[in-house]
Amino acid sequence: MKRLVTCLLLILPLLGVLKISSQEINREVLPILPPPLPTYSELDVRNTTPPTPFSVTAPENAPNVVVVLIDDLGFGATTAYGGPINTPTMDRLSKNGLRYNNFHTTALCSPTRMAIKTGRNHHTCNTGSIMETATAYPGNSGDLPNSVAPLA
Repeated sequence: MKRLVTCLLLILPLLGVLKISSQEINREVLPILPPPLPTYSELDVRNTTPPTPFSVTAPENAPNVVVVLIDDLGFGATTAYGGPINTPTMDRLSKNGLRYNNFHTTALCSPTRMAIKTGRNHHTCNTGSIMETATAYPGNSGDLPNSVAPLA
């Protein structure tokens, strides 16, 4: 049940169902948690009041961020980073923004993906190897803990 509620809280903001002012959200502690949901004893929904809508939106004047993640492509392969593969759209995007060039890869797709999505070490995200070889052991379960907030 807890996972279902968590999934709904993640999906509903995407559908525009839940909203709250960005000024009311503490952005110093991540992940941003929704307020506790009320409990109901009434069985007829017509006799209840729905909970206050909640979603996390970008604050005013927040920058646009584009993260391009391509599996199995070397760091210096694209023209944006001096490589031989012509990538004119990436070149245009990178010329008008920031290009980061100090990213640690893990030599495996799933852990690298998790590291860039969270900004954390892949073991902290329980992605010690590719998802198909996940185990029940800490650091390799493949289950993203609630203590790790994805950048998105």
